[in-house]
Amino acid sequence: MTAPGILGRADELQALTQLVEQAPDQGGSLVLLGEAGIGKSILIRAAAQHARTAGLQVLETSGVEAEARLPFAGLHQLLRPLLPTAGALPAVQRRALMSVFGAEEGPAPEPFMIALAVLGLLADAATERPVAVVVDDVQWLDLPTQDALAFVARRVGSVPVVVIGSVRKGHPGPFVAAGLPELDLLGLDDASARGVLTRSAAGLGYADQERILREALGNPLALVELPAALRAATTPAAELIPPFLPLTASLERAFAGRVAELPAATRDAMLVAAVDSVDELPEILAAAAVLAGQQVKVDALDGAATAGLLRFDEMRVTFRHPLVRAGVLQAETLTRRHAANAALATVLVDEPYRRTWHRAQSIVGPDDEVADKLEASHHISLRRGSVTSAIWALERSAQLTTDPAKRGRRLLLAAEHAFGLGRADMVDRLLEAASRTALSDLDLARMEWLREIFNDGVPGDAGRVLELCDIAERSMAADDPDLALNLLLGAALRCWWADAGPAARGRVVEVTRQLRGAEDDPRYVAAHAVAEPVREARAVTDRLSRVAIEKVADADALRLLGMAAHAVGDPVRAADLLDRSERRLREQGRLGLLSHVLTMQILDRIELGDWDRAAALAEEGRRLAHETGQPIWDIGTLLLHAMVVALRGDNDRAQSMATDAELAADGRRLTDLLACVQLARGFGWISAGRHAEAYAALRRLFDPADPSFHETERFHGVMFLAEAAVRAGRRDDAAAVVAELEVVARTTPSPTLRVHLCYARAVLADDEDAERLYLAALREDLVRWPWTKARLELAYGGWLRRHRRVAESRELLRAARTTFEVIGAASWAEQARAELRATGERAAGADGPAAQDTLSAQELQIARLAAQGLSNREIGQRLFLSRRTVGSHLYRIFPKLNITSRAQLASRIHVA
Repeated sequence: MTAPGILGRADELQALTQLVEQAPDQGGSLVLLGEAGIGKSILIRAAAQHARTAGLQVLETSGVEAEARLPFAGLHQLLRPLLPTAGALPAVQRRALMSVFGAEEGPAPEPFMIALAVLGLLADAATERPVAVVVDDVQWLDLPTQDALAFVARRVGSVPVVVIGSVRKGHPGPFVAAGLPELDLLGLDDASARGVLTRSAAGLGYADQERILREALGNPLALVELPAALRAATTPAAELIPPFLPLTASLERAFAGRVAELPAATRDAMLVAAVDSVDELPEILAAAAVLAGQQVKVDALDGAATAGLLRFDEMRVTFRHPLVRAGVLQAETLTRRHAANAALATVLVDEPYRRTWHRAQSIVGPDDEVADKLEASHHISLRRGSVTSAIWALERSAQLTTDPAKRGRRLLLAAEHAFGLGRADMVDRLLEAASRTALSDLDLARMEWLREIFNDGVPGDAGRVLELCDIAERSMAADDPDLALNLLLGAALRCWWADAGPAARGRVVEVTRQLRGAEDDPRYVAAHAVAEPVREARAVTDRLSRVAIEKVADADALRLLGMAAHAVGDPVRAADLLDRSERRLREQGRLGLLSHVLTMQILDRIELGDWDRAAALAEEGRRLAHETGQPIWDIGTLLLHAMVVALRGDNDRAQSMATDAELAADGRRLTDLLACVQLARGFGWISAGRHAEAYAALRRLFDPADPSFHETERFHGVMFLAEAAVRAGRRDDAAAVVAELEVVARTTPSPTLRVHLCYARAVLADDEDAERLYLAALREDLVRWPWTKARLELAYGGWLRRHRRVAESRELLRAARTTFEVIGAASWAEQARAELRATGERAAGADGPAAQDTLSAQELQIARLAAQGLSNREIGQRLFLSRRTVGSHLYRIFPKLNITSRAQLASRIHVA
């Protein structure tokens, strides 16, 4: 990339050149990080120009601080050239995108559905020619646009789209937190700094030039602007640039000094442009006329343009640099800024939404009329997909409200929306403000729920559980059963994540039962199941058995019912419910809840022998939990992924993952996760053939005094405990554990416990009872339990061989080997082959490498969906990928599996 006039940036220009020139073959992203004025904008412009020269379609926008609260303002400007092609998007994506731009009416779309639509729009455009998305000052974009941009930037690796964005240091946000490659712009070296200064320092003496060099610290914008400020200064340079003054303040002071020299009409127009949320020239001139009290013509901007502060044409006004806007605002008093907003509100007669916003920023002190309109406007922000704008509207509305109770309610509503964003810090701040108001009893209860909701049941403090139950009772008395159910589900989750004891668990169930008529509410069912997964299992199972799954359309209802089934140990029903919820959440783009659904399925899929699916769920679930700011689910998914890794034979990696998760879980007393730590460790040791270590790890699950004890998570370890016990010489101890669980099984109809006990009874039995127990176990309905059935076949086949019934053993051992190979249970497949060799049969290995050994988890997921007959577009919609990314993955998958077409996938991929 050649960029005449840019000094000292050869390495940076080279990095941008490489990114742009790789676009036809491979997408990519880059974040330019630097302080104000460091040269980000000039590099961004150079990258855009080089992309045009290279034949890319360039989409550009710049963040504007005044627009930061207007939902999707930046995204609309960025995508404007592509919007005519939006009709090619899937209908749900097109509606989501066009509704946030105000072009269509409809319910508020999920933010991630909007982001997926953006990705699809860019990917479709890239089929014609590669696309470069170039964004300056990302930190000033509205947060919904930043979220969408970060979503896209993480997913363009296989699409001919490059995303380049500049961000001012000290402004964290979704784009910076997305884990993208970064280019940190530092100050220019001395030689380059002097070269830049030479161009702008005409008329300045040596001392002034050296002072500027010391103050600028290699900042190019300072090297250009400070000489002009010095030449125009009427005060000594030492006062204009005092020692140790922060650089950004120096620059803003320089800009402010230049603005002060302009005529009054020009200053009025510039101030209106600085506070306006759009850049339309007619609107700015009209509002400037209101501010000035007289007509303001377009030539009023000539002086500002001549001074290099802004550019304008017949339609738009653009500040040359965000610091110019900052300088304009700094140069004016608060009274003048309020007046400029009031002037804009006056001219926006046909735009009540924006008019209310500017009115809200034009007044000091309470104003209930504006407060009410601002609260009403937050619904528009939600419909347009901007939760952050809705929160600001509610918070500002509360500031303008005279009634303390109404003020508190508005702050609580803002906090609810902040929870949806995953912003614990914002929730805490809003709740603190609300606590200083006169809240009603119901609002006090709602505050308690909001304080609870981010804890997600951590830690399982019995006192807090009882307190939440008391608040739920008060909510019932105030005729708000909906809030009561929310509170009780929160209390139940505390009991699940970290055991709060039988009294607290019983109290949750007792209070929940007081909600007459709510028995079929999914929250009611889930609260019982999660609080008392053993004692309430039979009642929960009865309720679930009456649910016609195919008739439940609500994704969250399916999620909660699936949670209940998972809690009581019914993986078949849980998998079916959660799978349906997953599909609907994907369609709606609700990735925060989707991460929960993916994670909850993993252990169920492990039990049912669908390990490919479990691995894909773990990979995607953890990524989504991280992206949506849910650390508990992030830890949980890591542990469940460790179980898959352990079962597939990578013990070292599984033990390391379990240790990492244990460090995070133990400090927060997360009993559920600590149980999963021992499961992962036990699975790893048993896969490695180290049965004594496996038994020691798994045995902790069954000791009520151990922090790893969990009422139902222990069920998943029963088979493994029995297998390890036989090899480690701990048969009697394991038999005692099984005897205790036989008592538990009289209370709970948990299918997980039932099938695990079938295996454990037979494996631990004396010879005279073993065959009867093996045959009884194999008569169970194990159609959906191939992993358990294969374990039984292996154990029984081995028992038959040891009792010299070789011919009978072979059929069982062959069936077990085949199932293990399909599932990917390498250690157990090898055990089956060894048993077959011991019968005198040469056990053939799998025909070539198994798919799970050659493909990544995401590739497996794509291959499975393609094998089911889904198109690239349909796969992309499910997995939040572009269709080109799906095609690129399939292009790499075929040679790995030694196939040449989609039709051959079914022969190599296990499709559930």
